[in-house]
Amino acid sequence: MTAPIANKVPHIRTHHEDSFEDPYEWLRKKESPEVIAHLEAENAHADAALAHLAPLREMIFEEIKRRVKETDLSVPVRQGEWWYYGRSMKGKQYGLQCRAPIAGTDDWTPPKLSAETDVPGEQVLLDANVEAEGEEFFSLGAFSVTKDGSRMLWGADVLGDERYTVRVRDIATGEALPDVLEGIGAGARFTPDGAFILYTTVDDAWRPDRVWLHRVGDPSRDDDVEIFHEPDESFWVGSGFTRSDAFLEIASASNTTTEIALIRTEDVARLYAGDEDVASIDVFDREDRVEFSVDHAVIDGRDWLYVLHNQDAQDFQLIRLPLDDESAEPEVIIPHRPGVRLEDVDCLRDYAIVEYREGGIPRIGIMDYSSHDIHEIAFDEPLYTAGAAGNPEWAQPTVRVHFGSFTTPGTLYDYHVASQELRLLKRSTVLGGYSPDEYGQKRLWANADDGTQIPVSLVWKRSFGEPGEAPRPVHMYGYGAYEHSIDPAFSTARLSMLDRGVVFAVAHVRGGGEMGRAWYENGKLKNKRNSFTDFVDVARYLVNRGYTTPAQIIAEGGSAGGLLMGAVANLAPELFGGILADVPFVDALTTILDPSLPLTVIEWEEWGDPLHDASFYEYMKGYSPYENVRDDAHYPKILAMTSLNDTRVYYVEPAKWVQRLREAGADALMKCEMVAGHGGVSGRYNAWKERAYQLAWMLDTLGIEE
Repeated sequence: MTAPIANKVPHIRTHHEDSFEDPYEWLRKKESPEVIAHLEAENAHADAALAHLAPLREMIFEEIKRRVKETDLSVPVRQGEWWYYGRSMKGKQYGLQCRAPIAGTDDWTPPKLSAETDVPGEQVLLDANVEAEGEEFFSLGAFSVTKDGSRMLWGADVLGDERYTVRVRDIATGEALPDVLEGIGAGARFTPDGAFILYTTVDDAWRPDRVWLHRVGDPSRDDDVEIFHEPDESFWVGSGFTRSDAFLEIASASNTTTEIALIRTEDVARLYAGDEDVASIDVFDREDRVEFSVDHAVIDGRDWLYVLHNQDAQDFQLIRLPLDDESAEPEVIIPHRPGVRLEDVDCLRDYAIVEYREGGIPRIGIMDYSSHDIHEIAFDEPLYTAGAAGNPEWAQPTVRVHFGSFTTPGTLYDYHVASQELRLLKRSTVLGGYSPDEYGQKRLWANADDGTQIPVSLVWKRSFGEPGEAPRPVHMYGYGAYEHSIDPAFSTARLSMLDRGVVFAVAHVRGGGEMGRAWYENGKLKNKRNSFTDFVDVARYLVNRGYTTPAQIIAEGGSAGGLLMGAVANLAPELFGGILADVPFVDALTTILDPSLPLTVIEWEEWGDPLHDASFYEYMKGYSPYENVRDDAHYPKILAMTSLNDTRVYYVEPAKWVQRLREAGADALMKCEMVAGHGGVSGRYNAWKERAYQLAWMLDTLGIEE
């Protein structure tokens, strides 16, 4: 089948006295029958071009499925008088939300439940398979149970556009309450007393800009009360409650600036009633480039705010402020240490959980309120991912911790604070005789052109030899934006690559957060090219030291990592045998020039403002993949994956990019999921099939046939 060739329709984009011919911009018209026909033709072409991989795709899908314990239970989490947990059932796409009663008020040891036997007193709160019946897509964006355990809410998206409909149910009777909240953002939740639902909505550019209260029992949003509106288009809003439940927290934030107001939870009903005398506590005045988070602690009967901030502290420091003395000077609790990035402080009743990052590795510590000493929870692997997880109760004596590495499947522990003992609760089961000893992992440091050392994490199967002994196929992954860290974590699907001799490598390029705030700052705005050159330099490092050859490197990145893929394809096409770009941000300049789109005004602090600043326009035009496709280059094979209803990176970006690549002679394919979102298809079996589709293409491109 011949690759679809889109019509060229004259369109000129002009800014700052510069004009760019964009003949494929018409593909943005999502409702046009011609656009839908073109996308369907792209899918048909990809299906035909990759039809020979159907047996390999099915083989990989079965491998993934055989390794997973399809009928399983999560480790229960205590909240109130119940243990809450999830179930997965063989043959079912979606999970079940369940609970069982606790044995006693002092019972903090989660019960060891069996997926094969009935759980005494179990209640199935939500079966997502039932809710998703008849829908091609289903995603939960909210799930909340009242503190007294009597009611639950859930929010579902059935299109992939991240707009949710929230419903409420009486748990005892199973009856649906009249509440139906349509078109709201993710994260709706009950207030602590269960009387109201707290939620956000978005503006025309899909920016969360308003916070609302809905009285439980009302049938619609007609009487809901708006309690906050953020008019600044560069800021978005979020809301929740402090861990103590003592304060409603309303946060307004941009990529570089935060403002938070606290309102006593006991005043929420007055807020809903429109009482203008409800007082709020403004933690810090809004100050450009000052970010912070806040939590509440009660120590010896006195209220304190613990504030994590970056004012004159690039990698953040922790201070505290007494609530009963507005004139008190802030007390520094954890001083700023360059290179040690403080990421989160979570205040429980008797201690605080501190999460930070040092040497490219995430750390977890428990802080004593009286001494402010921190005891770090130690793990015995050189590379790993770890963090606090599932700790809903303010007064709990244990801390739930998740852990994993390239070779260790996802693991849950309870850390007993008093005894400083880490107790294993569960390690994800990998069926089929998996042994972590058969796999190796290590970190390399590659030299960038400017002398910066770029961390590179590797994992491989030992039976194929050590990396560097002889050139091996390499699956190279990168992201590099928003200070997001790609930590070494286990993947069941990745075993299908490792078991065929492929080495998996993560290039921790600048723009991510692995090495602290400076690492992020040196990969954004007018330092953005560092992300791209870092990835290229890592590829060259692996080639020059005999780990691999250019024909044996498959590169992968998604979303902002898809921008990375498009940029490196233009910078060094000769270094890669293939590139997988997932929901790729490859028409970045066109998007960031349009303030009506979701990835624009709020993103100017990440990429720059090319609409009003000619220097940023010129800088972005120099790297935006679509504008810079080279007619003189021999591109590697490219597969672009996208979703029609993605509201973060529109399908039109890879659609236009693939057309331009074909003009330059590239072997480029595009697959567009017609009912999906930014995260791809929904349902675990569908997701496994989608990943098998990608892995089969990678293996075929590497010349590995089975």
